Amino acid sequence: MASANLNIMIKAARKAGRSLVKDFREVENLQVSAKGPGDFVSRADREAERIIKEELRGARPNYGWVGEETGEEAGEDPTRRWLVDPLDGTTNFLHGLPHWAVSIALEHKGEIVAAVVFDAAKDEMFTAERGDGAFLNDRRIRVSGRRQMIESIFATGVPFGGRGTLPATIRDLGRLMPLTAGVRRWGAASLDLAYVACGRFDGYWERGLNVWDVAAGILLVKEAGGFVESIRPEENPIESGTILAGNTQLFDEFAGVIRQRD
Repeated sequence: MASANLNIMIKAARKAGRSLVKDFREVENLQVSAKGPGDFVSRADREAERIIKEELRGARPNYGWVGEETGEEAGEDPTRRWLVDPLDGTTNFLHGLPHWAVSIALEHKGEIVAAVVFDAAKDEMFTAERGDGAFLNDRRIRVSGRRQMIESIFATGVPFGGRGTLPATIRDLGRLMPLTAGVRRWGAASLDLAYVACGRFDGYWERGLNVWDVAAGILLVKEAGGFVESIRPEENPIESGTILAGNTQLFDEFAGVIRQRD
């Protein structure tokens, strides 16, 4: 049975998701120019965050807040804060691709204790609470049981624009792809992690991430029986901006490939 906090998070995600789905239906009608749809998506993103913030801070006014659009705000309770990405997969949204999500996590004393990743376009609600398992639409989920890299599919985010992590990612792909059944780049970190949690992907890695990209997904994977670390194992993936996630059978081999040094 979900806690009061998780129920609040689910309600906020669904409300924001409804707003985003309505806006998503309008995207294809926009003129495809940098200004028009970009501005529209920014408005959709900000409105989704406003809805989530209103719901969460209305129910728990003492908790802190970290949102992609509105930044960080301290709460009267210094031990708890919401970590929110109102629209993960903005570029997909902008192009009319139905692969994006609302991501909400609750952090308590530096640990993620509750998580929601809501794929509103597909009506898939991923949830987890620390110690209580992970679920997809109220059905318990587990990471995959695959043991062979050559049978497994991995996910990553290929950097775009001028991001400096592109050379490292290309090296990763050159090492990993010959060993696997394939690599996918779907453009939403929260859903990549959710897909690891439910066994659709066998592993996932990425660099250059923000806390709101991965906070909820990290708990989903852990509660589904998987492993999550930074690419540098001594670092915390919540803080480092890099992540490795996978099932227990493949994690060490997978991590070894990504962690190779030139």
